[in-house]
Amino acid sequence: MTFTSKLLAGAALLSLSFGNTLALAAAPDAHATEARFDASISTADQLAWLKDFSSAPNHVGSPHDKHNAETTLALFKSWGWDAHIETFSVLYPTPISTTIEMITPQHVTLGGQEPAVPGDDTSSNTAGALPPYVAYQGDGDVTAPVVYVNYGMPDDYEALARRGIDVRGKIVLARYGAGWRGLKPKLAQEHGAVGCLIYSDPANDGYAEHDSYPRGGGRPENGVQRGSVQDMTTYPGDPLTPGIGATADAKRLTRETAPTILKIPTLPISYADATKLLAGLEGPIATGKARGGLPLAYHYGGTGAVTAHLAVKSDWSMKTLYDVIAMMKGKTRPDEWVIRANHRDGWVFGASDPLSGHGAMLSEAKALGALAKSGWKPERTIVYASWDGEEPGLLGSTEWAETHAAELQRKAVLYINTDVSERGFLGAEASHDLQHFINQAARDVTDPETGVSVLDRQRAHVLADDFDTGGGEAAEVKAAKAGGDIPVGALGSGSDYSSFLQHLGIPSMNLEFAGEDASGGSYHSIYDSFYHVTHFDDPGLVYGAVLSKLVGRLVLRAADSDVGPARYADMAGTIARYVGEVKKLADDQRAKDLSREELSAAGDFKLGSDQTDPTIAPSAKPTTPLIDMLVLEKASDRLMRSAASADAVVAKADMLSPAARVKLDADLRGIDQLLLDPQGLPSRPWYQNMIYAPGTLTGYGAKTLPGIREGIEQRRFADATAYVAKVAAVLNAYADRLDMAVKDAGK
Repeated sequence: MTFTSKLLAGAALLSLSFGNTLALAAAPDAHATEARFDASISTADQLAWLKDFSSAPNHVGSPHDKHNAETTLALFKSWGWDAHIETFSVLYPTPISTTIEMITPQHVTLGGQEPAVPGDDTSSNTAGALPPYVAYQGDGDVTAPVVYVNYGMPDDYEALARRGIDVRGKIVLARYGAGWRGLKPKLAQEHGAVGCLIYSDPANDGYAEHDSYPRGGGRPENGVQRGSVQDMTTYPGDPLTPGIGATADAKRLTRETAPTILKIPTLPISYADATKLLAGLEGPIATGKARGGLPLAYHYGGTGAVTAHLAVKSDWSMKTLYDVIAMMKGKTRPDEWVIRANHRDGWVFGASDPLSGHGAMLSEAKALGALAKSGWKPERTIVYASWDGEEPGLLGSTEWAETHAAELQRKAVLYINTDVSERGFLGAEASHDLQHFINQAARDVTDPETGVSVLDRQRAHVLADDFDTGGGEAAEVKAAKAGGDIPVGALGSGSDYSSFLQHLGIPSMNLEFAGEDASGGSYHSIYDSFYHVTHFDDPGLVYGAVLSKLVGRLVLRAADSDVGPARYADMAGTIARYVGEVKKLADDQRAKDLSREELSAAGDFKLGSDQTDPTIAPSAKPTTPLIDMLVLEKASDRLMRSAASADAVVAKADMLSPAARVKLDADLRGIDQLLLDPQGLPSRPWYQNMIYAPGTLTGYGAKTLPGIREGIEQRRFADATAYVAKVAAVLNAYADRLDMAVKDAGK
């Protein structure tokens, strides 16, 4: 997960410095409970679990994936949890055969399983592993010229078009990066390509960053990044059951009608194989940001000098998922749930992704079980989940959330997610009303490398990075200098929080430690192993223990607090900033449109073109109109006032009568569901959150106020106008609920 820090605006910024506690800071007896919790966290446990769970391939449908589910279930039960396995039946393709060949200028067989490396014991244990492939591509058998498309994103196709290069009928060669993997074949097929190859360039996760494995953690020349190319920006989960759980009796689409399955054959390859294709390409040279780190000239190709044969045949059968669900019933609020989860399945061994986070979660569950056996009981019910099928498309979490949607919307207080977690600095992405809650917990956990708090180390990192590079966001740096909360990032997609936040409206967070690891070099390959993690990513799993202590505090505090863990000015201030961003986006895009029209009319693009690499003018685009956002600005301003009033009441909740505190909590519980619109986003109704969504052209990366922002960016201006009104409506509904809570508290 990538942590992109964001800053509050307006009145919310003022509250950073004054530390509104919302009655969430741990009381003295709670501090004692947290100290007992910490004492139960064991890196030895985590190392043993990691070695065992990553000892064999863990893809969906593999024997070891099921074995790990059963082991997880047994562990939960041994610690006193009420646990069970819940199964779902999903369409999950696995390769029967894969073929990649360079046909001209010479015949070379490419592809195949990655080789074992000395010292990494599991890298030779691939008899039960799947070969390098990507899930939910479109089977096929094609032979065609190769075109290098850089990252294969929209700007790259614009650059090709300006050079007169057409990918219709071609096989595109794209490198990982700049956007989510699944967008590369999706955009390729939309541009008429017949096949897609994706490789990891050493400029991105290889020797440009680290020594190659096993000397260092960087991706070696024969390493291959597997993954899913399911169109998760339309909806995640089982492609055949959008919006409903993939139970035995569920009504299903056919494979042919499922919109999230792509149409063209696609395979990932190593940069050793990509080098052989790139070396023979002709045509214009890709320069600047369009070239990678290989020691050769990058030509775009398309001339026929290099042709390739690409074929994929898959087993499109139904597979069983095994979600492990464990519950510890709350003593006074059993129907309010604090949910914490991490997935368990991997593309091969999955030691870093996801078992580094899964082991931290198991440590927490064991420690909570020990507390319960000693007499402590949570006020609210705690739910721990070990998801299956995250890698192919958030399958296990989505199917569980869709199956239990009504119950979750009644009961869930928040959802806490982790995935990969390694050594380094805290990364947090979350619903912004949880920002202060996360910062409080980070303040109370010690960073093992420096001895200061996790929060203070993150603050120092922001300031030092800004000094060294000037690359920090000015607002984030301003917050760090003020000594207040470090802003959290917005949630996009790429892990299991998506269904909870973006479909059900449950406040969510995703946490990790990263920045001093080399896990990118082993990502989704056979080298994501116990050896790699313990030598290059988190030796001794020291930060695995830190993650457990951080998340444990969040779980304990959310389970036992009188009032839910939200500070509403943080949400309101962040939304106000987003409103300012979309206004500026429209203004800037309109100015650029007018400039493009003037330059095209004057012939300046042609005259100013480098004659050794001639380009034509950019394609004509509709001019961005003036979009009236007054109703949105008014709703945002009102939300700022309502949030400030609500926070003032919540901060003094301990002065209310017990009955009034219960009423206040009830009024505010489920408030984030008011940010949903039942019609969802344009062309993707599954995504109903009007504030956060994965971008249709970013994938993992978040788009905030997505209906408006993407309407402007993608020139769907009628959509942008319509969603100005929709977003204003949900903000007013949110403010109405805050006002009601304030009024009820004053009675």
